[in-house]
Amino acid sequence: MDILFIIALVVTSIISVAFMVERGLALRWIKVIPPAVERAIQSYTGMRDLRHLQHICEQSPSPIARLILFASEHLDWPKTETVDVVETRARHEVSKLERGLVVLEIIVGIAPLLGLVGTIYGLVILFGSMGQTVDNAKFAQGISLALNATLLGLLIAIPTLAAWSYYNKKVETFAVEMESLCDEFLRKHYRTEEGATLQIADANNG
Repeated sequence: MDILFIIALVVTSIISVAFMVERGLALRWIKVIPPAVERAIQSYTGMRDLRHLQHICEQSPSPIARLILFASEHLDWPKTETVDVVETRARHEVSKLERGLVVLEIIVGIAPLLGLVGTIYGLVILFGSMGQTVDNAKFAQGISLALNATLLGLLIAIPTLAAWSYYNKKVETFAVEMESLCDEFLRKHYRTEEGATLQIADANNG
């Protein structure tokens, strides 16, 4: 029976490694905020650059590119309404970045518990057989095997906790950076549009 706990811990470790690798590949800066998109946003000066920016975003599929494309489809709305819908879409993109982190969080909690349960079960069986004749070597070996479950559980939980904390912080950093870039794009666009409107109004008055 105790072998089942070891198998469960091994399966848990495989799942943990798989999600750590997958999130590590997905949460790369170049995958979330490609430099080409970031440069295009920073060099954006007004409506005449919009088509170029959209083209860059279409060529670099990523969370920030999808946000900019979504925002560009609502530029005919008032600024406050556009900001609101972009913020809603941004929360959706951030939730996609967090995909898989909940699995790591669960593993952090259950791996030590699985190890502890395996150890307790092994010790219960071991002490239950103390009425029989058991030499010291076999008794020590039994305790060693029981404690291995706790050790394995901790060896799984510790790196998983480190990865979960690191990826959570990384997602927060991405969220702040995407918010900043979207704000920069919208601010530049509406500022230039307001300036152009004022110039037309002045010309008409003149």
